[in-house]
Amino acid sequence: MMMRYLTLLAALWLWAAPAPVLAQGGPLRITIDEGVIEPLPFAAPEFVAENAAAAQLAADIARVVAADLTGTGLFREISKDAFISQITSFASPVQFADWRAINAQALITGAVSAGSDGRVTVKFRLYDVFAGQELGSGLQFDGTQNGWRRMAHKVADAVYSRITGEAPYFDSRVVYVAETGPKGDRRKRLAVMDYDGANVQYLTDSSSIVLAPRFSPTGDRILYTGYETGFPKIYLLDVASVGRRVLENQPGTMSFSPRFSPDGQHVVYSLTQGGNTDIYMMSLAGGTPQRLTSAPSIETAPSFSPDGTQIVFESDRSGTQQLYVMPTGGGEPRRISFGPGRYGTPVWSPRGDLIAFTKQSKGRFHIGVMRTDGSEERLLTASFLDEGPTWAPNGRVIMFTRETQGAGGEASLYSVDITGRNLKRVRTEGGASDPSWSPLQK
Repeated sequence: MMMRYLTLLAALWLWAAPAPVLAQGGPLRITIDEGVIEPLPFAAPEFVAENAAAAQLAADIARVVAADLTGTGLFREISKDAFISQITSFASPVQFADWRAINAQALITGAVSAGSDGRVTVKFRLYDVFAGQELGSGLQFDGTQNGWRRMAHKVADAVYSRITGEAPYFDSRVVYVAETGPKGDRRKRLAVMDYDGANVQYLTDSSSIVLAPRFSPTGDRILYTGYETGFPKIYLLDVASVGRRVLENQPGTMSFSPRFSPDGQHVVYSLTQGGNTDIYMMSLAGGTPQRLTSAPSIETAPSFSPDGTQIVFESDRSGTQQLYVMPTGGGEPRRISFGPGRYGTPVWSPRGDLIAFTKQSKGRFHIGVMRTDGSEERLLTASFLDEGPTWAPNGRVIMFTRETQGAGGEASLYSVDITGRNLKRVRTEGGASDPSWSPLQK
C-alpha cells in the first residue's frame, strides 16, 4: 500500500512539504524525494448515462476528467480495452478484484443525467482499488449543458486533490494574446480560454497592439497595455460585458505593465516620464497615483505578494537587469537575484513561497523559480526564447510563452511544473503569448 502511494507522492514537487493522503482508513504521510516518477495508473470508465439525453455528455465528461489527470504527468489512464468489469449502474457495488487484475490503483465512476430544461447533474465517486474502499465521499455537481466542461474539470479537481493532497487548478481560465500573421507583421488581440485551451473567447479586435493581460483576483476583470493612441496606456476590461475603460495618467507619460493588488482595489504599474521609468500604484476608486520608486534606472514588471505587503519588480539600477523586493508603500528595495545573467518578469506565487522569473544567460532564455529571499534558484526550462511566467491557482504549475527561432518563428504557450517536469505545449488556435492564469472559477 505504501509503495503505491509513494510512486505518486514522490511526483509532488520537491518544494513541497509531505502531504497527507488517505489510505487504509487513515492518513499516510510520505517523505518526498527525488527519483524516477511512475505515474499512478487509474481507470475512468465512461460515466453512466441515467437517461438518453445524457449519453454523449457522459462520454465527453469522462474523457475530459481523464485528460485533466493524465495531463499532470502524475497519472496514467488504463486503456478501456483492458477492462474486465464495466460500470453499468452508479449504485452497483464495485468488483474490486477485476480492477486489481488490470493494476488500476484508483477507480473513478460517475453518472450523468440531463433534463429537458437544459440542466445537467453529474455525480462521481473515487475508489482506492487495492484497499477496496472509497476515498472521501461522492460529490454531485449541477449546471447547464453549456457548462459540462466546467463540471468535468470540477470532478477532476476533486480527484486530483484527494489523491495528491494539493489544491486544485483545472477549473480555471487563461487570458493571453492571440497572434496571427507573419513575424514582421503580427496581429494581436486578447483572448480567454479554459486552462486546457477549450472555449476560446476573443475580447478585443486586432486593430491595435495589446500586451500583458492580467486577471483580477476575482477573475472578472482584466488589465492590459494597449496602443490605440500610439502610446502605451493601461486598460481595464470587464470579462462578462467586454466593456473597458482607460486608466488615465498625467499627460506626456506612458503607462504599462499593470497588475492588480490582492484585494483587487489597486493597480501597480510602470510609468515613463521624461525618460525615467518608475513603479507607481493607483486606486481604482480614483485619486492621485503614488510613486513607489525614484531612481535613474528602469523599474518595471511589478507583482504583489499574496498578502499584499511586498512588491517584487525588475530593475537595472545595479547596471544589469535584476530582481528586487520592496514594501508595498515604497521604501528601499533589496536585491534578491545574484546569479549570472539577467532576470525579469517576476511573479509571486499564489502560495507566497516562490517567485517565478525569466532569465537570460549565455544566449539562452529560461523560466525559473526562487525563494522569496533569492535562495534556491532553480531553472525549469531552456530555449531560444522563454518568457513571461504565470502561476496556476494552486502554485504548482507555471505557464509561459515560448517563441521559436527564425523568420517563421511563432509564439506558443507552454506549461511546466515547479520541479521542471511535465513540460508541454498548451493547445491554442494559432500563435499565443503573454498568458495570465485566473483564480479558480466560482
